[in-house]
Amino acid sequence: MTTTVGALPESLVAHLTSWTGGWPPAIPATVTGNPGNAAPGWDGEIHPVTGVVDPDGRALIGVPPEYEAAAKEAALRAGSDLEALLAALPAALGKPGHLVFAGTFRWTTAPAALADAGDWVDADDPAVPDWLRPFGGQVLIARDDDGSYLAGVGIKRHDANGHELSVGTEPAARGRGLARRLVAQAARSLLDRGIVVTYLHDPANLASAHVADAAGFPDLGWRVLGMFDPAEFADGAA
Repeated sequence: MTTTVGALPESLVAHLTSWTGGWPPAIPATVTGNPGNAAPGWDGEIHPVTGVVDPDGRALIGVPPEYEAAAKEAALRAGSDLEALLAALPAALGKPGHLVFAGTFRWTTAPAALADAGDWVDADDPAVPDWLRPFGGQVLIARDDDGSYLAGVGIKRHDANGHELSVGTEPAARGRGLARRLVAQAARSLLDRGIVVTYLHDPANLASAHVADAAGFPDLGWRVLGMFDPAEFADGAA
């Protein structure tokens, strides 16, 4: 049985509290100084902004503690204008060339009842492609009859309560439903351990949205907030 806090699973609230540095979200947005935003994340990189916006527009945004005062001043100036706050945050965090993005935030406590499609292997297994290796631990992969890699899921282990799934399929293997089956399989495995499972994607990525829907991750109107450097994506750099 899933324990809830209000309308949300208890494990999701615990994850979001850790990930953003506080709870609940509010209008105007609540900004918190979160030590997690100053420490390396799942990938060893610093993520200065982690935030969520609920379907009613209430937001909670975690930033490094050293920038909390400046970020709260920006929030005070923006008032209830969340977009104005998001535009002002990069400068408040000492990164004026960066941008804050909003993606689709999904989670599930009831993955779709799809057949398993893969096996768990260590991320350094020879069969694992380069893109999956940085996730570490174990990854879930589907292989062809000859053992060649077809598709896989990596886990972003944000904290003890919440893990995020990332999925990729080789072009020649697309259209077989492997991605949705792997995502549902991975979600079941994590939920069995009491870990809430999240799935985040660009709203414009319709293929990713279809996978999420089919795997049992409904779009409930939540958004995720993060910050990136556009220069890293210029001229095919990333």
